[in-house]
Amino acid sequence: SCAPLPSSADDHTCGKRKWAVPTKMDRCLAREFLELDQNGKVQVEYVWIDSDYTDGNNFDLCSKSIVLDGAPNSLRDLPTWSYSGEEDGFAIEVVMVPRKLYRDPFRRGPNLIVLTDCYRSPVEGSGEDKGLPVSWNTRNACDAVMSRAAAEGEDVWFGIEQEYYLLDANTDWPLGWPANGFPGPQGAYFCATGAAKAPGREVAEAHVRACMYAGVKVGGLNSEVAPGQWEFQVGPATGIGPADDLWMARYLLQRVCELFQVNVSFYPKPVKDWAGIGCHTNYSTKATRGPGGFDVILAHCKRLEARHRQHMEVYGAHNELRLLGNEETQHFDSFSYAVGDRGASIRIPVKAASTGRGYYEDRRPAANMDPYLVTRYIV
Repeated sequence: SCAPLPSSADDHTCGKRKWAVPTKMDRCLAREFLELDQNGKVQVEYVWIDSDYTDGNNFDLCSKSIVLDGAPNSLRDLPTWSYSGEEDGFAIEVVMVPRKLYRDPFRRGPNLIVLTDCYRSPVEGSGEDKGLPVSWNTRNACDAVMSRAAAEGEDVWFGIEQEYYLLDANTDWPLGWPANGFPGPQGAYFCATGAAKAPGREVAEAHVRACMYAGVKVGGLNSEVAPGQWEFQVGPATGIGPADDLWMARYLLQRVCELFQVNVSFYPKPVKDWAGIGCHTNYSTKATRGPGGFDVILAHCKRLEARHRQHMEVYGAHNELRLLGNEETQHFDSFSYAVGDRGASIRIPVKAASTGRGYYEDRRPAANMDPYLVTRYIV
């Protein structure tokens, strides 16, 4: 797919296709075989984040399946696995370590999906099943920070709002937009209904149901301010859980889009002068939720302000195209916090101000952010 998306309708097709031509297959025929008895065997799909991470539009979430003699009772029953990868220009054997199990909404039955993270091969003769984390493994450091926070009694909670655009697979133009032009003004599509206002609802609904079946703690779904733009929420959940679930939800979304023969974009500003897409991250701790929590929230905001530049470095690629100081965003180079202000970097809900406790919303992360980095930096 083309990334970033074009700024006008005149040049929205790729002169040269980057990937394969979308090919529609007969899903009913495939289902006949997927419903066959498995003779006690179980397929487990191993999912990992590859080193390329993103092409600007999408995430390089890869997967392959293993067939086991029976259903695993826990992660300990799953073997580590590997694939042939590359790091710093050198070919390496990358070891995948299972981290979180989900039910498989595509194969169904006893079959499972497991989210993994990646490591170098163990030192020869060490007796270990893995080496050090690979350079693109951001989960390992995040898990360490979340474990430390739990040990200190912080009880950190996150709720993450993932926005995305659905795209026509042949043109990479947003779904439901005229082939040679633009739709009616943005704003009329937010939480709207109707064939002319909510293109792609079937995809969005199928994705959320797949998340629910899988065990992702999905929190909701709504259409956004432009046609073809949607949002789902993950959480609230504690520790590293919401970051794991967001990565799995992204994987499931890409798989659902594959079935519907549409593309999905997480690029922060897909079309110039139209709504960008973010990944607003809501955060609370035991202290912010307790008595005097509002003062703790204000103290957190001051700490976030002092480290604004460091956060922006990991809050998503090309985020400066989205954070322009308009369309309910603060400017990329500026920081602000306020009660009920969606144009601030940090929005403190009115309820938190009125009750004196609660959570706050970091509105800076882009749609293509890495939740392991964002949640770790916030904590």
